[in-house]
Amino acid sequence: MSAPSGDTVENRDVARGAGLAAVARLGALIEVISQPIYTWLFGVATYGIYTVLWAAVNIIENVVDLSMTQALQRVVPAQGEQGAHAAVKFAILISVIPAIVLALGITLCAGPIAGLISAAPADRAQLPLAVALFAWALPLWTFVEVSTSAARARRAFGPEIRLRIFWEQVARLIFAIGLFAIGLHSIGLLVAHLLSLLMTAILSARLLTRYYDARLLIRAPVDARMRRMLLASGLALLPTAITRRLFIDLPPIILNLMLPGSRGATAAGLFGIARKIATVPLIVRQAFQYVLAPLASAQAAIDRKAIGPLYAFSTRLSVAFVVPMAGLILLIAADILTLFAPEAAAALPLLLVLVLGRAIEAVVGPATPIVEMIGHRILPLLNSAIGLTAWIILGWLLIPSQDAMGMAIAVSVGTVLTSWAAMFELRIADGVTSFDKGSWRSLGIALLGVVLLALAGFILTPLGERFRAISLLLLFWPVLWLVLRFGLSDTDRLALGSAGRKIGLAGKALV
Repeated sequence: MSAPSGDTVENRDVARGAGLAAVARLGALIEVISQPIYTWLFGVATYGIYTVLWAAVNIIENVVDLSMTQALQRVVPAQGEQGAHAAVKFAILISVIPAIVLALGITLCAGPIAGLISAAPADRAQLPLAVALFAWALPLWTFVEVSTSAARARRAFGPEIRLRIFWEQVARLIFAIGLFAIGLHSIGLLVAHLLSLLMTAILSARLLTRYYDARLLIRAPVDARMRRMLLASGLALLPTAITRRLFIDLPPIILNLMLPGSRGATAAGLFGIARKIATVPLIVRQAFQYVLAPLASAQAAIDRKAIGPLYAFSTRLSVAFVVPMAGLILLIAADILTLFAPEAAAALPLLLVLVLGRAIEAVVGPATPIVEMIGHRILPLLNSAIGLTAWIILGWLLIPSQDAMGMAIAVSVGTVLTSWAAMFELRIADGVTSFDKGSWRSLGIALLGVVLLALAGFILTPLGERFRAISLLLLFWPVLWLVLRFGLSDTDRLALGSAGRKIGLAGKALV
């Protein structure tokens, strides 16, 4: 069992933790590989039903866990062993038990719920069974989220790698192919997801006992002070967590409900495809969100003023990675969609809007998790209200005439406003800014890298679209190296540690 460290947090801690978390988030890349396979095996309409049901599970999970996943990041680093174990115990009980009760209720009401979902005729007959079975993804996913966040609160970012990459993604793909082979064409993808979650939950329990004493977790007393502390932190962060999840998962549900039959299922599937691809440039940014939450909480307990340099450093790295990645996706978006079933080509405009929005969001770095950890509890609620209001207004104006495209625009604007509001709050409250000289340098070099890729794409176009896409993918890596080499300072590159030295970004020759 590992105890939390009370040492001052440095840039190297941020880079190392973000690197491990980024590897863990590489499950998103596996999803980009697996999602096309799912559309070819089960069809875009069936994939759309899967997208809707999994989106519903994610939204409900974010409500029933009362944001204990974020609250643990804030509370555990400031507690001793007894308090840390009590916090984790309470978080599991208060979130998993309601999830089990809800799953049972959904199973009993599967028929009426299935009647609300738009589906192709081939899927309609088995939809009640699909709803009843998939309801149990809720308690499994809730336990996985809370237990892995408890490990993350111990600054343990690497152990999620096996869970997120192998069991949560690769095992799901293996199960899906196997179930399709034996004839489960309509509910095979849902059953495969459920089985992979079961395996992930078992491994999450083992991970939990690696960083916490199992016997102490069982017998640790949860006093009224601890309950109030966790609930106060969780409920304050809950609107932000719910809003973030609504931006991601509610759009396909709304599209499915608005459009009848296979149209609704297909529209949800198209939005789900675009959303999955758009998450690829965010691997680095999400890694910093994972890491900066517990590290900012720990640093705030020691020296609140030292958070500024950590935020600026993480923002520079986020910009240097995310902007070129987003540029690459925009340049080869149409080619990526050819990997999916033919109907997926209609997702191109959605993909372009979502990726552009994510790139703009990345410019301010991980402002949101820092505000959640060290800011006033009302600020996350305010940010959520700003983003949600913009989304609702734009959605009301654009969706009737532009359907899924209007939804993509509304979602992108809402997420950008939420992140930028957090950035302004950090500047006002703590004098922390992401737009320092180094950040502008990183952004300028990153944009120059995108221009180089676009120029290369223009030159390669006469040689064929497929050759152009593959060439740009290969050229991206040396361009990214150049962006990191010239977009980051010597000190930033040295903080990359052994990984930076191995690829020639850090070392005596560069200092």
